Amino acid sequence: MEYDLIVIGSGPGGYVASIRASQLKMKVAVIEKADIGGVCLNWGCIPTKALLKSAQVYEYLKHPADYGITAEGSVKPDFGAIIARSRAVAEGMSKGVQYLFRKNKIDQLTGKGRLAGNGMVEVVDAAGEKKQYSAKNIILATGARSKELPGLKQDGRKIIGYREAMSLEKQPESMVIVGSGAIGSEFACFYQTLGTSVTLVEFLPRIVPNEDEEVSKYLERSFKKMGMKIMTGSSVESAEIAGEKCLARIRTPKGEETVETDIIFSAVGVTPNLEDLGLETAGVGTDRGKVIVDEYYRTPVPGIFAIGDIVHGPALAHVASAEGIICVEKIAGLNPEPLDYRNIPACTYTSPEIASCGYTEAAAKEAGFDIKVGKFPFTASGKASAAGQKEGFVKLVFDAAYGELLGAHMIGANVTEMISEIVVARKLETTAHELMKSVHPHPTMSEAIAEAAAAAYDEVIHL
Repeated sequence: MEYDLIVIGSGPGGYVASIRASQLKMKVAVIEKADIGGVCLNWGCIPTKALLKSAQVYEYLKHPADYGITAEGSVKPDFGAIIARSRAVAEGMSKGVQYLFRKNKIDQLTGKGRLAGNGMVEVVDAAGEKKQYSAKNIILATGARSKELPGLKQDGRKIIGYREAMSLEKQPESMVIVGSGAIGSEFACFYQTLGTSVTLVEFLPRIVPNEDEEVSKYLERSFKKMGMKIMTGSSVESAEIAGEKCLARIRTPKGEETVETDIIFSAVGVTPNLEDLGLETAGVGTDRGKVIVDEYYRTPVPGIFAIGDIVHGPALAHVASAEGIICVEKIAGLNPEPLDYRNIPACTYTSPEIASCGYTEAAAKEAGFDIKVGKFPFTASGKASAAGQKEGFVKLVFDAAYGELLGAHMIGANVTEMISEIVVARKLETTAHELMKSVHPHPTMSEAIAEAAAAAYDEVIHL
């Protein structure tokens, strides 16, 4: 059977690309060896947010008097029920993608897909049976998996990755989490909120190291207030399993320390899934472990494309989706605009949440900009006070010469919903004047954006 497009991988890059291709009248097939929707939908973005929501509800219920509510009896988390709810949410979303495939007449091919040369794709099913399919175009969208450190081999029981972290049978009393990026910090927040004693280990000098320095410091203070132990400038050199416990040997700035824990969770990033894809057979090249593509995700081999975590760029679901749409529209002969990687929002769903886009203050200075910085704390926000969520702030960075918005960095409740305003504003090359003069509804958390813009130019009202 010949297709206009075969997509290998059904994650947020692959399934979005296939649906857009179907909309553009292509005959499409998607190859998936595991769960429809990929890691993000089944073992990443979606189920982790379900876990974090349960933790947030539990936190509310522990302090009902803060909202003028009296509750009798103790409140405790049902860890098994929380995990079950998370898995049910993921399963429902996966079924939703399968429905979209049927709606858009996309064929689902179950098995391991690999390039077979000359426009052919081989699919090997669970029984080992092989079939070949022909396609005018092929998109590789195989995503990534949990990265393993040399001295921290994952056994899936005591030394685990993100899959096991969201499906443990019982809640551990203690956990060492290695890596404080979005994955590590979100799980640290989840488990600490539920009562697990968490030690968060970060190799770099500060947690969430890709964020603005002020944001990093604020989150660290919040985590410590929760009771979490933070070890920055540190690394887990090795781990030993001793009965039901793990002994993590951690190198710190003050020397070596051994921490006893129930679970060690490695959250140091992801590794692209490039093995046994037939890249060599097809002549597709790689650079530093990623597939080489141009701005439209074309490999040097005609008819073969790659998107998502296996190409250079942020390993984020929304990036993979955007890349998939651009790639397919180019295949269809349209004229899509290349993706602006300088305007990609990043979100971390801790409590408080983090959202950012564009230059940090330090990066803007390093790039040679003369800048103005405006900052507005949520302690001065009426909506934040009413919601009992006064943690955090909005920080905006502007080019002093023209007032152009260079970057935004937020920490606080619901800031992951607020960052889209910044993305659109930067896309339209919005200035501080336009932001502060655009009327924001009151009372809302988003008023802080206009106030931060005004603060940069000494026009802030509520400070």
